[in-house]
Order: sequence, then C-alpha cells, then structure tokens
Amino acid sequence: MQLTSEWITYGENGKYTGLLQYPRRAKTPLPTLVVIQEIWGVDAHIEDVAARFAEAGYATFAPDLYAVDGARPEVLARERIDAVKTFLDTLPSTAWHSPDERQKALDRLPSPERESVHETFAKLFSGLNMELYMDQMLETTSFLRSDACAVSSGSIGSVGFCMGGALSALLACRDRELRGAAIFYGTSPSADNVTQGTCPIIGFYGGLDPRITDGVTAFADAMKSASRPFDFHVYEGAQHAFFNDTRASYHSDAARHAFAATLGFFLRHVAQ
Repeated sequence: MQLTSEWITYGENGKYTGLLQYPRRAKTPLPTLVVIQEIWGVDAHIEDVAARFAEAGYATFAPDLYAVDGARPEVLARERIDAVKTFLDTLPSTAWHSPDERQKALDRLPSPERESVHETFAKLFSGLNMELYMDQMLETTSFLRSDACAVSSGSIGSVGFCMGGALSALLACRDRELRGAAIFYGTSPSADNVTQGTCPIIGFYGGLDPRITDGVTAFADAMKSASRPFDFHVYEGAQHAFFNDTRASYHSDAARHAFAATLGFFLRHVAQ
C-alpha cells in the first residue's frame, strides 16, 4: 500500500517532532493511532509498526520522545542507540539487568566504541520516569484533535511498546478523550492513575517477563474497581518485546494474535 509519510513539528514553537503516516488514497480525516516508541526511540521498527496500522486504514502518529526542537542530543542519536542494541544482542538475556555481566562484556569492546555504548546505555536506562514524557503525550493528542492536523478525525487511540506501553497506559488515565489504549509489555499504572481515566484498555504480556507481567493482576483489579474495561493476554513462552521482529525475543505466535486482537480493539473503540 502507498502511504503518505512525513515528519512534522508541533507544540509551542515547534518544540516536538513526530512521524505522521496514512494511506495515500484514503479519504481524510481518519481515526488516528498514537504509536509510542520502545526505549530505543522512533527507530526503523517503530516506523514499520506505525506503517502496519496505517495500512489497516488509520492515520498514525509516532512522536519522537527524544527529539527537542527537531533534533536529538548526540548521545541518543539513532546510530548510537543502534550500537547499544547490537551490543546487547551479543549478550544472554540475563546480562541485560546484570551490571557486572554487562560491564565485563563492555570491557571487551575497543575504545572509543566502549565509551560510546556505555554512555548511551546509561542515558537510556537511568531513571525511566514516564512522567517526563507526559506533557508531550498530551500535547500530541491535543495536536491530533486540532485544526492543525486535518488528517485526523479527532478519534484517537494509543498503542505503545515497552516504555511506550507504560506511556500508553498513562495516557489512557490522563487524557479523558482518548477512545482506547493498547499496552504491549509496559509497566502498569498505579491504582490512583487508573481512577483518573475512562477509556477501555487492552494489554499483551509475555509469560517469561515477570518484571512486567507480575503487576498485571493488580492492574486488572484496579481497572475493575474503577469500572473500566480491561482485557489482557499473557502468552506462555513469550519474552519481553515479543512483538519486535528485529530482536531475538520475537515470538511469532504471540505477535500474530496480539496484532489481530489490537486491530479488533481499535475497530470497536476508535474507528466507530
């Protein structure tokens, strides 16, 4: 399918940047999905995922959460983040959260690659505070509902992955006009946050990802107490990031089911 794809700026004085995609031959305006990045930023994988949803008949918008005034800091440049991913791919999954194992592997890298990978890794994983990005997330949905974005019908949903999954959940709690949110292996919001929102949420989790998945039962209980619809799936044998087909964690059965379920969810709640 032919898509129109363009990077645009939005927010006060064009502070923020995002990738807008939609079917070239579609009659606009269209229901719109905010596609929220993993910790790796808006990379080739997130661009591809946004395109898949656009090919399903939506406008999609992927905000670059690392860009300010149109540019990323050097430490978070795409090539620097790609180098971190390449480094992590050489390690067993146990080393991702083991500073000692990571450091031993880092020490084997030549300089200056060693210093560059260490600096970018530290920047990405130090203090993942989702609140730092909420102003931009709310500005994103506000922009998509405004006359400045004629492509969007103003019916907005969100879907996020990993870090973006946590942000999709928070957005569903903070933006009371959001029509629906999908979470792929993102940290669950607190019960206090859950009570602030209104829209339905769907979640997808890996059975081999206890750091995230162990929090889902409490999240489901909080959603039930708030009388908010929440459907979730835990895929046995699937790891964190099972939907990312560029990573060793990719799980085709889980990814196939989750994508189909997400499309059905948005058809019911956003496209209507």
